[in-house]
Amino acid sequence: MTPAAPPIELIGYSFQYRTQSEPTLRDIDLRIEAGQKVAIVGASGSGKSTLIHALNGLIPHRYAGTATGTIRVAGADPAQAGLVETARHVGTVLQDSNGQFVGLTVAEDIAFSLENQQVPHEQMAPRVRRAAELAHIEHRLDASPHNLSGGQKQRVAIAGVLVDEVEVLLFDEPLANLDPASGRSAVELIDTLHRDLGATVIIVEHRLEDVLHRDLDRIVLMDAGRIIADDAPDQIIASGLLEQHGIRPPLHVAALRYAGAPVTAAQHPGSAERIELTPQQVEAMRTWVARADRSAPPRADARPPALTLTDVGCTLRPGPEHSVRILDGITARVDRGEMIGVLGSNGAGKSTLARVICGFEQTTDGVVRIGSADAAQWSIAERGEQVGFVLQEPGQMLSRPLIAEEIALGMRARGWDEHRIAERTAEMLDVCGLAPFRSWPISALSHGQKKRVSIACVLALDPDVLILDEPTAGQDFAHYTEFMDFLHRINARGTTVLLITHDMHLALEYTDRVLVMSDGRLIADDDPARVLTDQDVCDRADLVTTGLHTLAQRCGIADAHALVRRFVEVDRAERARRRTEKAQRRADAASAEAPGTSTGEEER
Repeated sequence: MTPAAPPIELIGYSFQYRTQSEPTLRDIDLRIEAGQKVAIVGASGSGKSTLIHALNGLIPHRYAGTATGTIRVAGADPAQAGLVETARHVGTVLQDSNGQFVGLTVAEDIAFSLENQQVPHEQMAPRVRRAAELAHIEHRLDASPHNLSGGQKQRVAIAGVLVDEVEVLLFDEPLANLDPASGRSAVELIDTLHRDLGATVIIVEHRLEDVLHRDLDRIVLMDAGRIIADDAPDQIIASGLLEQHGIRPPLHVAALRYAGAPVTAAQHPGSAERIELTPQQVEAMRTWVARADRSAPPRADARPPALTLTDVGCTLRPGPEHSVRILDGITARVDRGEMIGVLGSNGAGKSTLARVICGFEQTTDGVVRIGSADAAQWSIAERGEQVGFVLQEPGQMLSRPLIAEEIALGMRARGWDEHRIAERTAEMLDVCGLAPFRSWPISALSHGQKKRVSIACVLALDPDVLILDEPTAGQDFAHYTEFMDFLHRINARGTTVLLITHDMHLALEYTDRVLVMSDGRLIADDDPARVLTDQDVCDRADLVTTGLHTLAQRCGIADAHALVRRFVEVDRAERARRRTEKAQRRADAASAEAPGTSTGEEER
């Protein structure tokens, strides 16, 4: 008997977009068997998204270019089968679920594909109900998709592809916009669909440690358009290839390496709960934690407040007879020059708090002080001179075609003279690492570069406080690190920084204090390492304790906070070392290119 063809097979496949001079995918050999669950990882620009577009038929039907080699999806070449036919076999769930909604209700949205296929109504209703049940969203069929939480929106998007009874499920960064608890639920749902339906599942995701909450069959690692490695998760994690290609390994794996006790594939290192630790590793970890500097950190000089919130409340009124209490009794102080995190689940009130500080929403009680002044009577423009707010999506902030024009826009609105605008624009281009792109159109920039432009626009107006909403969402580890090091430099210049984030790693590595919100209330104001080892706070705020907490338990270290603090201490030192090395390499390169420098040609 001839074995069944795999649902996904590429042999020597390459693809070059019509608008580019080089191929984005190069000589891809990939075979995914029916029923496998595979994670595709790689730094931004590695070719992951292009590969997904090839698999779901958007290449060539939406994105034109030149393809060579062989590609088979459900036994057919997507270029020949057509987009609609490929969609009968392959369902794609996008990073931004809002981009997939077309119906006024959840039920209408799930039914959209069936309506296009002219499925009889009597058959449509039970299929919609079944898809909703599989995605665990059947209780919200009459709701508007746009009124749901982030996790619920994703379930609607999943149901919208399940209704077609597809064989292959593609998830494009499914965790990017979800809080930790919702992200974990999404991973569990994907695993349930994989097991119960026998579907082939492909996940593209930067948050690899979260994806590994449930088992994978393989990890495919990409770089520069090629597949660098394709192996079992344990083999990939132990190999060190993730770090070499800009992907963050699980934190417990990094901690063991820092302690001089690296893992092997035979120990099943993908999960902190299931890793088979040796006695030597346990002892090495205990010794490593015990060597930490336990002396109290030097006391920071007393600094004036940048923000002071006293019993702040906010009630929104979406209808004349309906009101919703979003913030309740928020009291906190942020000192000038701090970098702090604001954590909590989707809907906890984090973004509303930022909007209240900026004056976009009015307080219904309490006092907001900016510096030492009560800002109650300030206009939004007056607040904007002191507080800059950078939205999660840079596209919502950028309106000019060129970078320099965008940075100058706010300064012109304030009536600055052109000489001052030119000087300040040049300064911001340099500070934000955008000088090499000064003449570029914004449309040609990456997402991370656009984010820098949006920050440069705000910084140009010289605010005392900078608030960023999910600054690293959807960025790979290399770009994430580069971006956060950039923010660290901004903070070192004296700007107070508030980071609204779902990223527990960011909170641990870059902030010394976090405000934790739940149901509109402030439930913790503490060291992030202490917060993320407090199970009660994590449960209330839909946070997830990291693998470091589990590693402490596995090693018999009673004070999990001590292990986390030790990891943060060493990891920050390692990052500082890498920054220094990078700066030195740049200096060496600049020196080599300087006029008068001897070259190899001259020596010959």
